[in-house]
Amino acid sequence: MALITEIEVRQEVGSKENKKWLFPFILVTSLFFFWGFVHNLDPILIPHLRKAFNLTDLESSLIDSSVFVAYFFMALPAGYIMRKYGYKSGIMIGLVLFGIGSILFVPAANSLQYIYFLGALFVIACGLTFLETAANPYVTILGPAETATRRLNFSQSFNGLAAFIAPAYIGPMILSGKNLTQAEMDAMPAAQLHAYVLEEAASVKMPYLILGLIILSVALVFYFTNMPDVKDEDKEGAEGASFAGALKSMRLRWGILAQFFYVGAQVCVGSFFIKMSTTSAGLAEDVAAKYLGFFGLAFMLGRFAGTFFMQYIKPRKLLIIYAFINILLSIVAIAGSGMIVVYTLIAIAFFMSIMFPTIFSMGIDGLGHNTKIGSSLIVMAIVGGALLPPVLGLISDLTGSIQYGYIVPLICFSVILLFAFNGHKTNKA
Repeated sequence: MALITEIEVRQEVGSKENKKWLFPFILVTSLFFFWGFVHNLDPILIPHLRKAFNLTDLESSLIDSSVFVAYFFMALPAGYIMRKYGYKSGIMIGLVLFGIGSILFVPAANSLQYIYFLGALFVIACGLTFLETAANPYVTILGPAETATRRLNFSQSFNGLAAFIAPAYIGPMILSGKNLTQAEMDAMPAAQLHAYVLEEAASVKMPYLILGLIILSVALVFYFTNMPDVKDEDKEGAEGASFAGALKSMRLRWGILAQFFYVGAQVCVGSFFIKMSTTSAGLAEDVAAKYLGFFGLAFMLGRFAGTFFMQYIKPRKLLIIYAFINILLSIVAIAGSGMIVVYTLIAIAFFMSIMFPTIFSMGIDGLGHNTKIGSSLIVMAIVGGALLPPVLGLISDLTGSIQYGYIVPLICFSVILLFAFNGHKTNKA
């Protein structure tokens, strides 16, 4: 009888604990959607601004660089602020920067200066760095450790939902469908050319203004919501946390390397999707944008499917399978032609969908009081999205073939496969 009473008490306590964290969990999960939304507008911005400002593939890849380089510079400050002031403070700072950066697209469009667009994207990315540094570890510790990877994949699934909605519904609002050749632009009178560039640049103002206002509204909701910080480290443990201690973990070291190459692969494949579709399959720009929506849909379905499969297959084994499949698909993307290339890229999206959260949760597993430092270091590795797309763009410019550039994702998926084989070894942290 006493045993039954004790079990009932534990169940009641567990139920209250779950209810306590349910709304915060929902709010934090919404962040995955919002940063996925703005990230998946980048593949739309790249061809759009390339056309508006007459950019090369290398120059247009600086859109990705301006976004992902922010992760490298801001991840450690973000981690420091959250170690000192908690997750909620980091989320609030991230949302404010995200909202301000989105609104900055209005003066950037009015200026007709490419550099101002890059600056606005950098401010947005500074905010996203705070959000990702907070949200990823926050989700992994809101529940049993044995389901942390599955829980993170579930939250990241809403990132995939945004990957479908952003290009499918916002893309047509930004892309005008006007594709002038260099000769046609050169033949235009100065006033007409100025009007054309102004029209192309102005199409981004309304979507980003609305997004910025929504994000600032979400910041207000967080401000007025009781979100007690998760204390995964006591005061003594927090004082004992160090970069040296965290980096003793082989899992973390491998996780940093794998995340660098994964984000590089994801950005390369997604950002040049429209260029691949228009050159390899001969699709019109607006049609390619619709297929980019299917690319995002495949990414979303892959996240939900991966969450389901992880009930029966260990995350590391699933990562091995998916990485190997994407190596093969990358070879097809390089050597193929026509619509097979488009369908191959969509398939790559499905199989790379679980990689970020799986690498993240494997990398910080077992770090204890070094978890927030480890999270910051893995978020810093997102700089791969800044450094690797220009390599792809340079290969494309030098060879005259965007497909040859896809050797970069091929190498990236090979590194991820090595991580899946070696990155599970026991932590020493």
